[in-house]
Amino acid sequence: MGRLNSKVAVITGGTSGIGEATAELFVKEGCKVVLTGRSREKGEALANKLGENARYYAMDVTKEEEIASAFQFACDTFGQLDIVFNNAGASRASTLETITKDDIQFGVDTLLSSVILGIKHAIPYLKDNGGSIINNASIAGHRYRQGNLLYSGLKAAVAHYSRLAGVELGPLNIRVNCISPGAIATPIFWGGSQRANTMSEEENATKLKKLQDNLANATPLPSAGLAIDIANGALFLASEEGRFINSHDLVIDGGRIAMFNEG
Repeated sequence: MGRLNSKVAVITGGTSGIGEATAELFVKEGCKVVLTGRSREKGEALANKLGENARYYAMDVTKEEEIASAFQFACDTFGQLDIVFNNAGASRASTLETITKDDIQFGVDTLLSSVILGIKHAIPYLKDNGGSIINNASIAGHRYRQGNLLYSGLKAAVAHYSRLAGVELGPLNIRVNCISPGAIATPIFWGGSQRANTMSEEENATKLKKLQDNLANATPLPSAGLAIDIANGALFLASEEGRFINSHDLVIDGGRIAMFNEG
């Protein structure tokens, strides 16, 4: 406990899945957290549950002005900003032959631009005292058939952009890393956080249990990856224990990336 004492974090996509688990863990470790997302009902409920060290801020990561205002809100509320977890994202199913320009724009806005602009607007708050920026990538950016082609290509771009940003920002003591989750049991598998936000807790829990059972067969380890596994990785990168880790892609996938099958 206390690995993030006196720190302030902004977590995008913080109302469900990996973002929710990370917000809960960060608060337990002494961090003050601003969690963002589009579901005001779930965001406010989670912030209330986490207590006085958590706030919800309604934000759409496809809108640059809202990204910038979330960081300003964190500083206005808690006096500083130390950690940014660019976690929000969504995707649309498409193939090489069916993809549309709208699909491409949606993917770029939600998966890549949100990260690039998240880094951009975090810099003014971090450059004086340093800090940690963590971006959510994916093993889909490493291997075939871990996501649709557009999603995979954009996640590869997130990982590479993170490496390059870490090189440029390192002299300011701003570390930039990414996490590449494998098959993690989160609502993205049944339509993304937006759909999950419209379902009851019981419906989500039922789908999550079924998904965990299925994903337990998808890695060398006999268990499914959970949101808390990614949250633990984010905690490590954000804490003092990760002080010398920069421009790194932390793969958390139970060994799936090493498997030979492409299914």
